[in-house]
Amino acid sequence: MSLRNKINSALKEAMKEKAQLRLSTLRLITAAIKDRDISARAEGLEEGVDDAEILGILGKMTRQRQESAKTYEEAGRLDLSERELSEIEVIEYFLPRQLNSDEIEIEVTKVIDEQGASSIRDMGRVMACLKERFTGQMDFGSVGPIVKRKLSN
Repeated sequence: MSLRNKINSALKEAMKEKAQLRLSTLRLITAAIKDRDISARAEGLEEGVDDAEILGILGKMTRQRQESAKTYEEAGRLDLSERELSEIEVIEYFLPRQLNSDEIEIEVTKVIDEQGASSIRDMGRVMACLKERFTGQMDFGSVGPIVKRKLSN
């Protein structure tokens, strides 16, 4: 079952259960996917976005909510922060398991070896390969400095 179908099934289930928070979050997810589908059609893709791109959308939504939750918490709005954190839980249900820091180090080293990367100029190629293999499983904002460190040695 594709990721899009899983999200649609979860949306229908949330409607039946009248789970308001889950339902509103799933509607936000489907709206973001449909928005990207429209952009993809303008670029000439007929089917819309694939699972890899949906994972990217979900990852972006998670990061946005983490930043918002932090901002709300700093402003003393714990109710809004808790809502953002609850939405993150709904979104993360559809994401693959996140790699821990040790696993990330191992995978970065593997990709560097496979690509034959030896200098910082190879960073783009290494990051592209990591994004292709691990979209939704690692935060590439934190992976970039790891790749840079390993290629600088």
